[in-house]
Amino acid sequence: MHRDQAIGATLLIASVIVIIAYIWLVFFPPIAGADILLLKLTGTVAVAGIFAILAWIGYTLATTPPPKPIEEIEKEIEEELKKAEAETTSQQEQGGSQQD
Repeated sequence: MHRDQAIGATLLIASVIVIIAYIWLVFFPPIAGADILLLKLTGTVAVAGIFAILAWIGYTLATTPPPKPIEEIEKEIEEELKKAEAETTSQQEQGGSQQD
């Protein structure tokens, strides 16, 4: 068995065990009130996780500089094309004069 397959099998087994334990604790709590505490904890972690992701997206949007306007990009591309055409033309002229 490859290392990735072993990690996958371990994750699968651990997940099934956690699911079974969670269901057992919610529906058959060994301590009175443990089910409510578990549900509160689950809700808190879920809400905190979702809003942490939203906060990260907001931070990324707030700190990323805006992109260049399309017009500026088009001008740069046109300038590069003109340079490339000029280089190609000069190389062709030099190649033609060397053959004479």
